[in-house]
Amino acid sequence: MGRYLDAKEGEVAILDATNTTRERRHILMNYCKNLMHEPPFRVFFVESVCDDEDIINSNITEVKINSPDYKGIMSQEEAKEDFLKRIENYRMQYEPLDEEYDEELSYIKVINAGKSFYVHNVNGHVQSRVVYFLMNIHLLPRSIYLSRHGESEYNRIGRLGGDSPLSENGLTYAGRLLQYFETENLSDFRVWSSQKIRAAQTASHLKDLAGHTEFWKCLDEIDAGICEGLTYEDFESRYPKQFAERDKDKYHYRYPSGESYEDLVARLEPVIMELERQSNVLVISHQAVLRCILAYFTNKNRDDLPYLKVPLHTVIKLTPKAYSCEVEMFPFKIEAVDTYREKPK
Repeated sequence: MGRYLDAKEGEVAILDATNTTRERRHILMNYCKNLMHEPPFRVFFVESVCDDEDIINSNITEVKINSPDYKGIMSQEEAKEDFLKRIENYRMQYEPLDEEYDEELSYIKVINAGKSFYVHNVNGHVQSRVVYFLMNIHLLPRSIYLSRHGESEYNRIGRLGGDSPLSENGLTYAGRLLQYFETENLSDFRVWSSQKIRAAQTASHLKDLAGHTEFWKCLDEIDAGICEGLTYEDFESRYPKQFAERDKDKYHYRYPSGESYEDLVARLEPVIMELERQSNVLVISHQAVLRCILAYFTNKNRDDLPYLKVPLHTVIKLTPKAYSCEVEMFPFKIEAVDTYREKPK
């Protein structure tokens, strides 16, 4: 961890360890404040406190026995028994973070998997964002569904952006989308849509099924600036230098008077945080937007993000797990153009 931060490979490192005693935390603090680190590391502790037996048993059954410590090594019953013994050992030596004794430390206590929180001595932007994140996530089973709008008239003729309505094929998909979610039989089902016509038309078919439908400006497609309404052929012929720069670094490339994928990631942060705290949600949006959301939940890097496949007339079902995110693709047999462009070699 120290080498990683000293090498400036990143700005935040997570030390996943059971620092249950004040002595261990003291050793850790001394290391991080050592003058050999320039600047010294700032430390923020995250303490998870749980005395709810139902949550403990659920966590062991759904999370711990599938961890790298146990999966494929011992049976589920053996893993559960071993982990309960481990909890008891930790309980015997456990010294909790204390408001008076640990007055100078920065920390958050997450109590009973987010039922309540205690935040102490938070300093700086990064620590504030960690608190914000931890107060929005939850462990309850749920699924996040991603779908592009149905095929639009601009899709059919290969034009970028715009605000065109659905094609006949797109309208057919919107109707089939309703049938799909009727069979899913979801509780507390919500629909979030971009404000573009093609997305709103798609979402309108679900208004009676969803408990709540919202139209978010920040779910609108990436702004192509002066290239809005152009085909890729038009883009290449009119702005060859810009076209080449985009192919060279698609993540950082910003359309003149428009946005980059990097801008889009920043724009979508509030959406991501809301998705973390919701139950079952369908997001109806656009190719670039859904690539960013998909990359977040599947831990894709910035080089791969702009080339993730998010085809038309397909539902992508994301089910967050303890150590991964399960991804299922459900293509509908409804004709649509292919808007995917391969990564240049």
